[in-house]
Parts: sequence; structure tokens; C-alpha cells
Amino acid sequence: MKQVWKKSIGSMAAAVMFLGVNLQAEQAVTPAPVNVENKVAVTDVVKLIDIAGKQRMLSQRIAKDYLYAGEKVAVSKATKQLTASLKEMSDTHKVLVQSINDPEIKNLLAFVELSIEDFKMTANEPYNLDNAQLIIDLSESMLEGSQYVVDSLKDKVKVQESKIVGMAGKQRMLAQRIAKYYIAYQAGIKDKNTIDQMKAAVANFSEAHKTLMANSTNTPEINRKLHEIDRLWKIVYKFYLNIEKGGLPLIVFNTTDDITKKMNVITAMYVELSK
Repeated sequence: MKQVWKKSIGSMAAAVMFLGVNLQAEQAVTPAPVNVENKVAVTDVVKLIDIAGKQRMLSQRIAKDYLYAGEKVAVSKATKQLTASLKEMSDTHKVLVQSINDPEIKNLLAFVELSIEDFKMTANEPYNLDNAQLIIDLSESMLEGSQYVVDSLKDKVKVQESKIVGMAGKQRMLAQRIAKYYIAYQAGIKDKNTIDQMKAAVANFSEAHKTLMANSTNTPEINRKLHEIDRLWKIVYKFYLNIEKGGLPLIVFNTTDDITKKMNVITAMYVELSK
């Protein structure tokens, strides 16, 4: 997979400031500085890793929904999901801006804010292949920026919890990324990169899934949820890899959404383990 989210972190001298938020980023309190060495701070960082990680998923979902609606596939669901995702991305971004006081990350968040505005503008433009390519490009920039924030936060607390939450959260993104490239190919963006990105996303999901299944800190409930995904994944990943044949856009839409939803629950469970 093109490493648009490759780790790219410079040295950071400023401290990180966190606030209490729920995982849906719906409510926030006044930010208060904390010492990243203590357990409470570690928990706050892990929560923010989940929140920032969700932005990765939204970057892919927004592009996917724009393409699905434009291609007249699952139009009602895709349109509603697109509107909700754009709002969630804006709301979550505000939480991150209020929660983080690191100059380098804040500078990156300022760029992300511009990309969010471009997302909104493009999503409201009439659907055509040029706009479809533009929104895919924007989703790649958003993904890179969101991954930067996740990696920066993980770098602050080198604990296993942050790595697992980051990995589980990334699975949400990969599921949406698969659907994005599947519908992009069906829409006419049939270059080698589209096929390569799809195959790489499937391979990365499979590898991370095995790692999560083998994680020694999993609770019985986490293992049960992962096994639910495992049963589904063993069947549907073959559909995804058959991107050039196509013909299954609804199955791809629904199964990747199902996987994303399940991984969101699992990621929240990993966050709870960090407490």
C-alpha cells in the first residue's frame, strides 16, 4: 500500500494537553494540562489516539460515500452517511484542536482543517470523474495527516495499549479504504494504483487481524468479537481482491461497514483496557 500515512514525526518539545471527552467526541470540558508520565495521562493519550484514529476512517468513508452515491449504488445510505461523516469529522477535529497543545501537531491540524473544508466543498459538487479523483486525493491527504497525529500521540507514551488501540483503530480505516478503491475502479478509475491499493489494504488488514487475534491482553469478549470478524473476513476478502471483475458493490459496501462497526466496538474495548 502506498504509505501515505507513513510515520513522519519530528522532535517535539512542547507538552501535550488533554481534555475529558467521550469516544464519539460529542462533548468536551476545558482542557487541563497533565503529566504524561502518570497513568491518568496515559489513559487520556490512548483515548485521543482512538479519536484521532477515527479521523483516518472518516477520511476514507467520506470519499467512498461520495463515489457510491455518485454511482447510484446504495444512494440513500451513502448520502446519509456522507453527511454524518462530514459533521463527525468537523466535530472530532475541534476536540483534537482543543486537546492538543503541541506546536508541531497543531500546525498539522491547521492543514487538516483546510482539507476538511475542501472535503465539504467537493462533496457538494456535482458528481463526475474529475471530482471523484479529487475527493480520493483529498482523502489521501487527510489520511496522512490523521496518521501523523496518531503516531505523534503514540510517540508520547510508549506503552502497549497505545500500539494496540492504534492498530485496532486502523482496521476501521482499512475496511473503508477497501470499499473506496472498489467503487473507484467500478466508477472508471481503472489504473494500476487502484488495484494495488486495494490489494495492499486487504493484505494489511489480514496481517493486523492476525496480530490482534494473538494479542495476549485480549479479554474473552474482545476475542469473541474478533472471531466474528474472522468468520466474515475469510469469506469476503476474496470478493475485494476480485476488484477487476466487479459486480458486487452492495456486498462490498455492507460488509466493509459491518467490519468497521465491529472494529469500532473492539477499539473502544482496548481503550477501556488502558485504564
